[in-house]
Amino acid sequence: KMSISQPILEFPIMIMWLIFLVLIFIWGLRINIIKKASQKVFLIDFACYKPLASQMCTKEKSLEIAKSMGNYSEEILDKMRMSMDKVGLGDSTYLPKTLLTNSPNLCLETSLKEAEDVMFGALDILFEKTNIDPKDVGILIVNCSVFDPVPSLSCMMVNHYKMNENVLSYNLGGMGCTAGLLAVRLANQLLQVHESTYALILSTENTSHCCYFGNDQSKIIPNCTFRVGGAAILLSNHPSHRNSSKYELLHDVHCHGASSDRSYKSVFLEEEDHGLIGVSITKDLLIAATHAIETNLTSLAPFILPLSEKLLFLKNFIIRRKKYVPNFTKIDHFLPHVGGLPVLNQLQKILGFSDLAMEASKISLRRFGNTSSSSIWYILAYAEAKGRIKKGDKIWQMAFGSGFKCSSVIWRTIRNVDTNDMKNPWKEESDDALIDLDLDINAPAHDYFQPPKS
Repeated sequence: KMSISQPILEFPIMIMWLIFLVLIFIWGLRINIIKKASQKVFLIDFACYKPLASQMCTKEKSLEIAKSMGNYSEEILDKMRMSMDKVGLGDSTYLPKTLLTNSPNLCLETSLKEAEDVMFGALDILFEKTNIDPKDVGILIVNCSVFDPVPSLSCMMVNHYKMNENVLSYNLGGMGCTAGLLAVRLANQLLQVHESTYALILSTENTSHCCYFGNDQSKIIPNCTFRVGGAAILLSNHPSHRNSSKYELLHDVHCHGASSDRSYKSVFLEEEDHGLIGVSITKDLLIAATHAIETNLTSLAPFILPLSEKLLFLKNFIIRRKKYVPNFTKIDHFLPHVGGLPVLNQLQKILGFSDLAMEASKISLRRFGNTSSSSIWYILAYAEAKGRIKKGDKIWQMAFGSGFKCSSVIWRTIRNVDTNDMKNPWKEESDDALIDLDLDINAPAHDYFQPPKS
C-alpha cells in the first residue's frame, strides 16, 4: 500500500521536473531568437604553416643542441629527455632556424625572422587558397603570447600586405594557448557590428623568444613541448559567402579562472635568481586546468547536449547519488588542444571519447608538437585530410591555457571538405609514417606535471 507521505514527497520532485522542462523550452527559444537576430559568421578557409624540411628536428638532436649551448646541467638534460617522451613529442617536429645553426643567436632579429616566416608563410597560403585581396580585409586579429615587438605583429602584417588604412587591427598578447579561440570570439563580436566584411585571424607563438636556458626544473617544460607553427583563418559575415565557405560558427563559450590566485599563478612568466626569464609551470596546473575545463563544459552543455542528457543530469542532481558526467560523445568531432599527451589522455578518460576520436589531436602533437594557439587548426587539417569532415558535421574545438582559461568553439560543416587540398600540411605525410606512433593511452597526467623540487 502507498503511504500517505509518499505522494507528498513526490510532489516537489514533479514540480521541479516541470520547472526544469519549462526552463529548457525558454532557453531553447531564447537561443533561437538570438540566432535569428545575429549575423551568421562563416569560416571560408584556413591555412597552417609547415616549416622547411631543414628545420625538422628529432628529440635527440634537440637535446644535443641544448647540450652544446652549455647552460644546462646533466640532471636538467635528463629531465628534458624524459619530458619530451612523456608529453608525446615525435621525431619530426620543427625548431626555429637559429637553433639549427652552428652558432645559435637568440635575439630580437631572429625572433622577428621566425615571426615573419610563420605569419607570412601561413597568410600567403590562405590568400592563394581563397583568392582574397588583403586590401579587402576589414578586421585583423593577431595573437602571440610571449613575443610583443614594436610596431606590433599586426602592424607588420598591415605593412607587408599594404592593407587599407581603415582596417580594424588588434594584437592579443600574453593569453596563452586559448588565444586562438578567444580571437574567434572577438572576430564574431566585431562581425555582428560591421556588416559584409572579412575578419582575418593569425594565431602563432614565437619559439625563438620563449626558450629558457637555466636549470630551474619548473621552467623547462615549454622547451620540451613548444615547436614552430602558426595558422591563418579567414571569416566572413557576408551571406553570399556561405556556399563558398567550409564552416558556420554556432557557439563560442569561454571561462576565465584568473580570479583564483592558484589558477592565476599555475603558469607564470618570471625571472629566476640568475636573471633568466622562463615560464614556470607549478603543481597547481592540473587543479586549475580541471576546474577551468569543468566550468567550460558546464557552460557549453546547454548548447550541445540532447534533451535526454539534460534530463539525466537533472535527475542525478536531484538524487545526489554520484557525480554525473554527461555524454558529450554525440558530437561528430572533438578536437582538443595538444597541451600534452597526459592531458589528452585525462580528457579522453573523463569524457569517454574513443581512441579514434582522439587520434587527430594525439597525432598532431606527435608530428608538429605543441604549436600553442594554432594547434587546433593542425588538428582540424588532419581530420580534413583523412576525409572525416562531412556536410552537417558538428566540430568542437577546445583549448586551454595560462590564466587559467578554457575555451570551446562549435562549428557546423557547410559542405563535404575536399581531401585533395594540396596546401594541407598533412597532404605529403604518408600513412605508414603515422601508424606506429606508440601512443600511451594510459599515461597518467601526474607523471608529466611533476612539482619542482623544494
